[in-house]
Amino acid sequence: MKRIILSGILIGSIFVSCNKKAETTTETTVTTDTITTKTDTIVDTEHTAQNSLDWNGTYEGVLPCADCEGIKTTIVLNLDGTFKYTSEYINKNHKFDNEGQLMWHDNGSVVHLKGKDIDSKLKVVENALILLDTEGNEIDGPLKEHYRLNKVN
Repeated sequence: MKRIILSGILIGSIFVSCNKKAETTTETTVTTDTITTKTDTIVDTEHTAQNSLDWNGTYEGVLPCADCEGIKTTIVLNLDGTFKYTSEYINKNHKFDNEGQLMWHDNGSVVHLKGKDIDSKLKVVENALILLDTEGNEIDGPLKEHYRLNKVN
């Protein structure tokens, strides 16, 4: 009779110890997942290009052109919310001047130039503007680096 009782206690303690290990593993996994999820959702909404960078000034560069050597482009962004956009086709007699109001998108890193003959979105980065496609994405491909205008003052 003592053997049966001892055997029962031994088997019971084996089950209890196995259950405790499983619970510990589950708790660790849940805790790790929770920490990972919280880390992935942290976004700095206080610091944007609009309020953290010295974005106003003159930017220049040569943009790609399908039927010429390039388009010399100058953009001046002013603190009063206005802009001036000049584009000159190299080795052609075409020069365009545009001006108007600039608008910041909600994320504070994209400026939208809208004028008489222009509707362009640019990502503002430190000392440069990156031209974006019509959907607001950076242009990708072998000419990607040519869609960048560097700040000159």
